[in-house]
Amino acid sequence: MEFTIGGRLEVRMTPADVGKRVSVRRVVDASEAGAKFTDTVGVLTSWDNGVLSITPKNGETVRIAESSLVAGKVVPAAPARRRGPAASSDELAHVTARAWQPVESEPLGDWQLRAAGGFTRRANSVLPLGDPGMPLGEALRRVRQWYGERGLPAYVQTSTGGEGTQERLCADLEECGWRREVSAEVRIAALAPLGDRDADVRAVRTARTADEAWLSRYRRFGAPGHTPGAHVLKVLGSGPSVWFATVPGDSPGQAPAAIGRCVVDGRWAGFMAVEVGPEYRRRGLATAVMTALARKALQEGASAAWLQAETDNEGALALYDGMGFAVHHRYHHFRSA
Repeated sequence: MEFTIGGRLEVRMTPADVGKRVSVRRVVDASEAGAKFTDTVGVLTSWDNGVLSITPKNGETVRIAESSLVAGKVVPAAPARRRGPAASSDELAHVTARAWQPVESEPLGDWQLRAAGGFTRRANSVLPLGDPGMPLGEALRRVRQWYGERGLPAYVQTSTGGEGTQERLCADLEECGWRREVSAEVRIAALAPLGDRDADVRAVRTARTADEAWLSRYRRFGAPGHTPGAHVLKVLGSGPSVWFATVPGDSPGQAPAAIGRCVVDGRWAGFMAVEVGPEYRRRGLATAVMTALARKALQEGASAAWLQAETDNEGALALYDGMGFAVHHRYHHFRSA
């Protein structure tokens, strides 16, 4: 990382650069043995009272004392090195939202308040695409009230790490006392190579609805044997064109060995709820499920794929790496204190 002009380190940015992507170097330990430095790259989200806030692509805001800076500059957006289709963060935000729709929603300016009886954060969080039409503090009070009336915690979903993402909103939410609970990667890939994979899909059954067998493997709405409510079925069935995939277990009456869900929306195919029973892992079933669903999506004219995976799900991330999915940006859920 180069900061020098004629061999000298310089801070070549000001508070007027808030909102821009910057790179800074600061002292973290100044001892007699020699100073230690660290570098931070991200969006400069504030510079007030001698403290800078910088939000990197992982969404974790870093606060830096101005007095510790030894170098800093505005830098261009990260070069595009993505594999797969071109896409904007705004396009993907709308596509992913249509694939996992709430039971009820209400606009707040350009924001969308979403609720589904508490089933998943995605369907029970604010999608803040634009201006809420009022000062942020007032908007957040309205958000807390709206979710409180429904007996739900208040969440706001934000994005970082891409062009037009919401690093400043992340920093503002932290400043208002909201805390990030979970982060995930939005990954994209070309769809045809996924559908062309040499996977054994003969055992994969596809259907337009989630039957009892499919639901018996899907564990995200309650304990095993729990009957899903209408709100769960509505969310799972939402989307422009929905497909469910099931690989039966080894014997009748068992929960399926693997399941998956795909939503086709124009050129996009989104993959969700890909689950494999612990006793069936390492048989290539996740790949088979996704390949079968990809072929359905290709038949409907889709050409691009997306999925979401939490950043601490190492097994899923490794699987998607092998399938050619590259990180487009990250999203986060902030919860009201």
